[in-house]
Amino acid sequence: MGDKSRAFVSKALEVATQNPNFLPRSFDVEEMRRDVALYEALYPVLLSLTQLQELVDDTCITAGSEAYTAALAVYNYAKTSSDVAGLDAVIDEMGRRFTRSSKKKKSATTIN
Repeated sequence: MGDKSRAFVSKALEVATQNPNFLPRSFDVEEMRRDVALYEALYPVLLSLTQLQELVDDTCITAGSEAYTAALAVYNYAKTSSDVAGLDAVIDEMGRRFTRSSKKKKSATTIN
């Protein structure tokens, strides 16, 4: 709920509390008061959780970026290292990450 809606709800609760006579009997002012109180209690928690989620997202993105950078370094070192036996298959497997399909190949596949 935005600031304008919060002000509206607060004013409506004030009006309902001070002038309950115009409301139908089925309207429960106390229920509204409890809902408003619950919202007001939960809102700071929501703000904290939102901030925490943003921090976790940022940390996850940074960690992923650093891990990918390290993986690229390993791949490049492996490609330039000719004295380690058995790396060719692994280098080929890792290199598939960078393989792109040609546009001609894609259109030929979709035509058939």
